[in-house]
Amino acid sequence: MKNYLIPLLIGTTAGIIDILPMIKQKLDKYSIRSAFAYHLIMPLIVFHLETAIPWWIKGGLVYLVCSVPILLLVANDDKKSIPIIAVTSVIIGTIVGLVFRFWVSWQ
Repeated sequence: MKNYLIPLLIGTTAGIIDILPMIKQKLDKYSIRSAFAYHLIMPLIVFHLETAIPWWIKGGLVYLVCSVPILLLVANDDKKSIPIIAVTSVIIGTIVGLVFRFWVSWQ
């Protein structure tokens, strides 16, 4: 149970951090829900994915790769949001990866 609870708590925190500026900008409620769901699920993937990728880049890279469909959808309407979404994904993914690394070494 702990293998799912910690990533979901981290995902909830990451989701809240990401959607607060979206709420302030009064963006579409579906975009806000989508961003929150993305950040809620992604730590589960990062935590349980076994790869040869170094731990310090794993989170950011996995987040970036998984954000490609979102970037493609956004590209049609708002091209200037693409770098913001990509950079935010890498930053939050890297933080999630670091939290995972220290959580594993702490236990």
